[in-house]
Amino acid sequence: MPPAPSLTDARPALQRTLGFWQATGVMLGIIIGSGIFATPTQIANSLASPWLILALWVLGGIISLLGALTFAELASMLPQSGGIYVFLREGFGRAGRPLAFIFGWTYLLISKPTAAAGISIIFGTHACQLLHLDPSPTNTRIVTSAALICITVVNILGVAFSANVAALLTALKVGALALFACLGLFAVQASPAAFEALPVAEANAKPLLLAIAAAMAGILWTYDGWADVGALAGEIKNPARQIARTFLFGTLLITALYVAANAAFLRVIPLDEMRATETVAPLFAERVLGPAGAFVATALIVVATFGSTHGSIMTGARVSFAQSRDGLLFAFLGTTHRSLGTPVASLLFQLALSLTALWALPGFSQMAGGFVFTIWIFYGLAGLALFTLRRARPDAPRPFRCPGYPLVPALFVLAAASMTTLAIIEDPAMNLLWVAILAAGLPVYAIWSRFAPPTTREPAAH
Repeated sequence: MPPAPSLTDARPALQRTLGFWQATGVMLGIIIGSGIFATPTQIANSLASPWLILALWVLGGIISLLGALTFAELASMLPQSGGIYVFLREGFGRAGRPLAFIFGWTYLLISKPTAAAGISIIFGTHACQLLHLDPSPTNTRIVTSAALICITVVNILGVAFSANVAALLTALKVGALALFACLGLFAVQASPAAFEALPVAEANAKPLLLAIAAAMAGILWTYDGWADVGALAGEIKNPARQIARTFLFGTLLITALYVAANAAFLRVIPLDEMRATETVAPLFAERVLGPAGAFVATALIVVATFGSTHGSIMTGARVSFAQSRDGLLFAFLGTTHRSLGTPVASLLFQLALSLTALWALPGFSQMAGGFVFTIWIFYGLAGLALFTLRRARPDAPRPFRCPGYPLVPALFVLAAASMTTLAIIEDPAMNLLWVAILAAGLPVYAIWSRFAPPTTREPAAH
């Protein structure tokens, strides 16, 4: 166990201890969770063409790459802990603080703990199967709670140690996913119905545009996490060089893995069969690995979700840490451990909220959908911040400049706006409720700012 937290010391900045591979490991570890095994089934229920499905996976990678190129410039210019929070704060002048506040408080209180609990409960369900426990709601929540506590302790023990754990788990996941893709594409016989489209009569009755929107929401949820490495920008060594490399390498690698994996899934499991499964992993693994496949698939999901939750907890605490340093959250959340240098208070507060979400909420599907909807609003706003910063600070040092500017960030902002609009059209009641929750942040900010203490910004990186 780590030494007892020392929360009364001076408030130093987080230390730069993460190298390229460690940061990349955290990024990929967040991205590769349960989504790559569950999303293909959901998409198969929305669309009837395997080739269209593969095209959408490529499109999801392209959109993520556009975002990575945009965020790489922002994070290289503003290499401070907090990621999107910092981009919004710095990018919109006087409006930046309320925008950043709304992002930070919804991220801390709603989005991040609920998403972490939602991912980790999938871990708990499959871990119970490996441990031969009854996967009842109570047992699942007990196992999940133990995992959340364990991951938080790992994060408290040190940034480098936590990143090394993330890198190890990521190496296992990337290796397993690459092996699955190779086996499915080259080592087993293809299904006789591989890549065959279903008859039009069997297609989803939803209009094609809305069906594509639903599929893209699942795909972008599966890709989500590429932006989170920006939250660690204040702890990456040589940020002028390493931040952009991490964004671009990680996004290109995950796109290649996801497209190859989905091609393998569709080659081995026809769409009609895929629609009848809850997740593709057990059936696919059984067909490429034989009787041991189901055990391997369960173990892979356990590792994937544990690693994704670990990275999510690691980056999520940095947002509340940065917001606290600005005087826009409780001051204690901006403290670091005296000897370990980690944002221990933010980590423990996040743990408490995640455990509350885990035990208080009956399900996570609507909250996961709300997380995707709200985060893409902020992704779009962060993309707009690149334009405002180019105009307001033309001479500021930019170690990495977004190639294809202004087209690349404009396409990314357009994609974010399109996703938001289509999501509202598909489910106006739920998503307009999320808009109302975000809007409620304005009066909260007005009240908080009247009593805000002086800010304690992180120093700029060199």
